[in-house]
Amino acid sequence: MSAAYDYDYIIVGAGAAGLSLAYHLVQAGLHDRRILLLERAPKTLNDRTWCFWEVGEGPFEPVVFRRWNRIWFYGEGLSERLEIAPYAYKMIRGLDFYNFMHRWMAKQPNVRLHYGEVTRLEEAPQGVRVEAGGQVFTGRWAFSSLYQPAPRQPGYHYLLQHFKGWVVRTPRPAFDTGAATFMDFRVPQEGAVRFAYVLPFDARTALVEYTLFSPELLPPDAYDAGLRAYLEGPLGLAQYEVLETEFGVIPMTDAPFARRPSPHVMNIGTAGGCTKASTGYTFRRIQQQARRIAEALAQTGQPFFPEPTFNRYAYMDSVLLNVLAHRRSPGKQVFSDLFRKNPPQRVLRFLDEKTSLLEDLQIMSSVDIPAFLRAALAVGRSRWPLARSGRMEPRRG
Repeated sequence: MSAAYDYDYIIVGAGAAGLSLAYHLVQAGLHDRRILLLERAPKTLNDRTWCFWEVGEGPFEPVVFRRWNRIWFYGEGLSERLEIAPYAYKMIRGLDFYNFMHRWMAKQPNVRLHYGEVTRLEEAPQGVRVEAGGQVFTGRWAFSSLYQPAPRQPGYHYLLQHFKGWVVRTPRPAFDTGAATFMDFRVPQEGAVRFAYVLPFDARTALVEYTLFSPELLPPDAYDAGLRAYLEGPLGLAQYEVLETEFGVIPMTDAPFARRPSPHVMNIGTAGGCTKASTGYTFRRIQQQARRIAEALAQTGQPFFPEPTFNRYAYMDSVLLNVLAHRRSPGKQVFSDLFRKNPPQRVLRFLDEKTSLLEDLQIMSSVDIPAFLRAALAVGRSRWPLARSGRMEPRRG
């Protein structure tokens, strides 16, 4: 059947999600499938950084730039260097990942990368048709990582994680190379969740990020002011040189994402709901999604895999977003309580959605219970309004 198409799988977007999917497709044994990746232009800059925690080694261990077995947390009632073993907190630089994957693709005869802006993605008879860079390609399945925010729906929360980072170098040793600063709330909150984190490369060089959770972006110079105040205040750095700059915006929303916008198209990455609503972490969730797609294709010939009708972690994400959006409890206090009253490994397992019910109860009992109960009731009322018949019906997104 595949002979009727140019490609078996067309992947729109060759960033983290698209490249990871190509990798996992080959790892799943689909060596005889023709795979096309489409990207607007070559990636030649270090445009982003991905951080995550995991036990042991992952599929992209060769490009892990730095790793730490300890993290610093600075908040309400807690300023401590925490051991997180068996976890390691890892950092991958975007350009390293792109270069690694391009070298890998060069060795895969069934994988092709084509540059050109995608101008159309549509259904074709029993497949898809994609226009990119003036050329037309057909495929059996398409996977798109092109994220476009959907119109806002009532009953859901819409925050942004936005940040600016500087890679700085100091004239003298200034950074703890044995630990990453996971969250540092020693910055003015000013009505939003604001914190910094520090990823040391060596004793004199580090990536320093100024991060906010809020509905709207700041004026560009406000991020620079926040970085300068943090570097010169809590870090006490009077002299430093800015080597690199990065800026990013990540959606923090519990609104539903269209996983299957048309019969032969599947959204992946952030566009496919891989960004965790309560934290913005995405990279490891991309790997999990890509692995499940590849396994489904290898086993069933189609990429869609079953998901639970109710996900308790997604519900708890919604509750936290409600707490933050309605300022029921300061975000600084929420995260401080989590790390002050729980071992860091339990918090990381919870954020990874791998805790037991008992651990979930321990996590929930460590925060402002009245505030979270009010948020849980508000989320419940918005999602399952009482129907006239007296039955509880979920609101359709």
